[in-house]
Amino acid sequence: MRVLVVDDSAFMRKSLTNMLEEGKQIQVVGVARNGEEAIQQVQQLKPDVVTMDVEMPGMTGLQALQQIMAQHPVPVIMVSSITVEGAQETLQALEWGAMDFVPKQLDGVASKIAEIQKQLVSKILAAKHAGAKLKKIPVNGLAKTAALPIKALSSLAVSVTRGTKLIAIGCSTGGPQALFEIMPMIPADCPAGIVIVQHMPKSFTKPFAERLNNLCSLDVREAVEGDEVRPGRVLVAPGGVQFRVAKRTITSTIVSLAPNVEQHAHAPSADIMLKSVAALYGERSIGVILTGMGHDGLEGMRAIKAAKGRTVVQDEASSVVYGMPKAVVEAGCADKVVSLSKVIGEIMNMV
Repeated sequence: MRVLVVDDSAFMRKSLTNMLEEGKQIQVVGVARNGEEAIQQVQQLKPDVVTMDVEMPGMTGLQALQQIMAQHPVPVIMVSSITVEGAQETLQALEWGAMDFVPKQLDGVASKIAEIQKQLVSKILAAKHAGAKLKKIPVNGLAKTAALPIKALSSLAVSVTRGTKLIAIGCSTGGPQALFEIMPMIPADCPAGIVIVQHMPKSFTKPFAERLNNLCSLDVREAVEGDEVRPGRVLVAPGGVQFRVAKRTITSTIVSLAPNVEQHAHAPSADIMLKSVAALYGERSIGVILTGMGHDGLEGMRAIKAAKGRTVVQDEASSVVYGMPKAVVEAGCADKVVSLSKVIGEIMNMV
């Protein structure tokens, strides 16, 4: 994999280069100090992947991303500060075509730096098949596309079975972009509650929920302990903890948040969330797995199938990374495998 590293800090350029070239799977073919240099290097070197700093003097990483996606689309991984402000900029980058992001924290303990290295390398290698799926995004059309309202399906047109159902969605790499696209398609009168696990740091999930809330007609919020699950509400699992649904009364379901005592690779974990949904909702469960690396969500979808719930999985062609969906499909746990544009239609048919 041929990688271009873009960062205004000489220390960061050197550190990232050393991280990536430690193994033999990645070659850093060039470095750039700002957005202008990044655009030139993409044209000249034609890298497989670009790592892009967000804040740089002159042309920022966001501005460079716009130009790259409009002229020479290539998988871009943003290197972002783990702050609320950094989260807003990174989420904007994901809307504008960036494939993923990694935290910019190289001043910590060795174990943290090793974890960042592992994340960055795995995400770059995962981008191998994403490049062919990228399409040019006109710069003038970016803001319009990001906020374009999609005509919502009406739940009045679908048959509602007895008992409230719960839609449980799990995703990772490419998930924010997928959710930005499909959430506006869910009608405000959707008769089911919705819970979402998206692999993200804890400082990112609240701004992410707020961004989703601005895009769709449902009430989207980052979940807090004791939040009630109900129709018309979307609860996004906070980063850094495990998210479950639990029964408060015979007719009421609430959110339960707990430390990651299981030492699961992901906190929140789609598996842990989906298993709790299967245990509580049984055949009224609707499990959904979208684009993402790895296999988190497989055991949860298996639990939903065993409880006679329904399952929907995003197909390979529309997935940025066909890891989590592939694991579910290969295990025979997917009732429907459809393109991203058809996911909401299938869900509403099941509600």
